[in-house]
Amino acid sequence: MAHDPLILVLDEGTTSTRAIVFAADGAVISAAQQDLTQYYPQPGWVEHDAAEIWDKTLACAREAVSAAGGADRVAAIGITNQRETIVAWDKTTGEPLHRALVWQDRRTADRCAALKARGLEEHVQSRTGLLLDPYFSATKAAWLVENVADVRQAAAAGTLAIGTVETWLAFKLTGGLHISDATNASRTALLPLDAPTWDAGLCDMFRVPIAALGEVTDCAGALGTALPEWIGRAIPLTGMVGDQQSATIGQGCLAPGQVKATYGTGAFVLANMGPRLPKSAHRLLGTVLVQQSGKRTYALEGSVFVAGSLIQWLRDGLGLIASSAETEALARSVEDSAGVVIVPALSGLGAPHWQPEARGVVTGLSFAAGKAHIARAALEAMAAQTQDLARAFAADGAAWRHLRIDGGMSANDWMSQDLADLLGLEVERPDMVETTALGAAMLAGVGAGLFATLGEAATAMRGTTQRFLPSMNEATRAARIKAWGKALLAV
Repeated sequence: MAHDPLILVLDEGTTSTRAIVFAADGAVISAAQQDLTQYYPQPGWVEHDAAEIWDKTLACAREAVSAAGGADRVAAIGITNQRETIVAWDKTTGEPLHRALVWQDRRTADRCAALKARGLEEHVQSRTGLLLDPYFSATKAAWLVENVADVRQAAAAGTLAIGTVETWLAFKLTGGLHISDATNASRTALLPLDAPTWDAGLCDMFRVPIAALGEVTDCAGALGTALPEWIGRAIPLTGMVGDQQSATIGQGCLAPGQVKATYGTGAFVLANMGPRLPKSAHRLLGTVLVQQSGKRTYALEGSVFVAGSLIQWLRDGLGLIASSAETEALARSVEDSAGVVIVPALSGLGAPHWQPEARGVVTGLSFAAGKAHIARAALEAMAAQTQDLARAFAADGAAWRHLRIDGGMSANDWMSQDLADLLGLEVERPDMVETTALGAAMLAGVGAGLFATLGEAATAMRGTTQRFLPSMNEATRAARIKAWGKALLAV
C-alpha cells in the first residue's frame, strides 16, 4: 500500500451521497453515488432520513473501494458533508431519533426572529461570525429537543447525541466516536470562532444541551478508525471538513485573498482570510476554513440558498426542461432573457440580504418570453446573486481579484462566461469541477502523513484549469444589475 496509497472520500451532499477514491496525484480511481430522499413535511420544512444517509454512504463506499481494488489499497478516509444539517440519535443504540433537519429548513424562522427582537444577533455574530437565521444548526437542534419526545427523553437520560452530518457519519463509521471538526462546528452558532470548544452561554441561549455535542477536533490527523466490518479493513479516518471549506481547499485557495465560489444546490463564496478573525459589517459570515494542530485559518463567506436547485425546480417542478444540461443550449439560443428576471428565493434569500421569509419571483414576463428566455434568466440569476456578494465582500475590505469556481453548475460554459461578464473579473474553473471531495482527500492525505502540508497536497493533486475573461460592455452590465435590483424589490 505504501507505494500506491489511495484515499477514500465520503462526500455526503444534500441531494446525493458519494464515495470517491483518489490516487495521491489527484486522479479519480473510482466513484459511486446514490440519490437521497428529500422530505418536505410542510412548506419551508426540509428533512433527510439519517439512517438512509448512513446506509447509502456505506453502500457507495463499498462499491467504490471494490472498484478501486479493495480495502488493502486504501490508506485513509476523509469525510466532507452538507453543513448545518442536524442529526439527533441515541448514543447507546446508534439509531436516529428523528429525521435530520436540513440546512434549507426554515421552521425555526420565528425562533430566530424572537432572538433578534431580544437584541441578541450582534452578540451571536461577534462570537461566532454567524447571523441569527434558521440556516444554522443551533435553532434546529433546539427544535428537536423541544418538539420530539424521543429526543427529549434521550437528553434526560444522558444518551442524546446531536451533531452535524460528519459527526453522524464518524459515529457510525467508528462504532461510537463522537466528534465534530472545527469547520462544521463553526456553522452551528454554538462555537466561538476564537475558542477551542462549545460555549456554554451560547448553548444555554439557544437551549441546546451541551452534553449532547461531540468533541471539537482538527480537520486532519488521526481522528479515528473505521470498523473493519464496514469496508473490509480498519482504515484510519484522517480528514473531516464541511463541504464549502473543503471546496475552498480543493481549489487551492490556501493564501489570504484567494476566493472560490461553489455552485451546487446553493452557491457559496469563501475568501481565505488567513489567521485574522473575519468581521463583517455587510451581513457576510465569518467561519473556520480549516483547523490543523489546533490552529485555525478563517474565511469570510457569502451563502446563496438557491442555485442548482432552481434548475432542478425548472426540470422537476415545472417540467420546462428534461435535464439540467439543456439550459446551456437554451441560453445560447436567444440573444437575451426578453426582460425576464428570476429572483430564486424559493427557500428565502441568503447573503447579503438574509430574508428567510422571502419567496421567489419572476418578473418581466411577456408574450415574447419562451422557455429559452426563462432558462437563460435562471442562469443569469446565478451571476446576479454572485454580484451582490462581490459588492458585500468589497465593502468588508475583501475585494475579489479573480474568482475560482466549481460545483456541478460550473460545468455550464455559458454560465461561467456570464459570471465573468457580470462580475468584470477573470473566472477560473478546474477541469474537475467537483473539488469538494478533492479538498477532503487533500486533508486526509495530510492527516495520514502522505503529504507534509496542504500546499504540498495541492501541488500534487490539483489539475489544470480553464479561464473565462469578461467581455460584456458596461452598458449591458449596468442594465442587468439595474433590472436585478428592481426585481429584488418585488420579493
